[in-house]
Amino acid sequence: MSIANAIQSIAFLTDFRESVWVYPVVMAIHLSCIAVFGGMILMTDLRLLGVAMTDRPISEVIAKFRIWKRIGFCIMVTMGALLASSEAEKYSPNPFFWAKMCFLSLVAIHAAIFRPLVYNNPAELDKSPAIPGRAKLAGALSLFIWLGILTCGRLIGYYEDAQSAGSPATKPAAALTVPVSPAIVVQRSPLRLGISGPRDLQENKRKHYVLSNRESS
Repeated sequence: MSIANAIQSIAFLTDFRESVWVYPVVMAIHLSCIAVFGGMILMTDLRLLGVAMTDRPISEVIAKFRIWKRIGFCIMVTMGALLASSEAEKYSPNPFFWAKMCFLSLVAIHAAIFRPLVYNNPAELDKSPAIPGRAKLAGALSLFIWLGILTCGRLIGYYEDAQSAGSPATKPAAALTVPVSPAIVVQRSPLRLGISGPRDLQENKRKHYVLSNRESS
């Protein structure tokens, strides 16, 4: 048994995957958090780049969205981990899934580098006559990373493993069933099969003569 299969075979993950309501609800929460959380990330990055919300101080934008970004990030990661682990065998061969994990790792690296330089001291950015280069770099890299996460997350659903897809030539063709009316079978095949002697032959000829007279009348 593979590691992915062992993970998704855990009892509560199996129940979660086969649930009619819980799985789609968790998926909806995950996607909703991506939309809301991604929107706040976008506005913060655009403010650092000096593109949007320029009438507001950078410190105000960062402070206003900080708590909500943290809550949204925790919910998004928790729901995503639950979804991925419940179908680990499906996601493990998917290259877009691993690309998304790499981008998520870059989020941690980005935070470790730019949090003490930019996000923890936004008041110093407001004192500068122009937005410092480090702030613009933080916004640009954050925008690139999160666009990569969203793109890879979208492409995950379009990838199909070659082994699971199978070759069209190896798939059995569907049997074609043509309904046949019993009346037509009797009229078109009045002769009985398996004739064993002259008596049977005469009996079949008589039935054929009777049926022919009925059709002509």
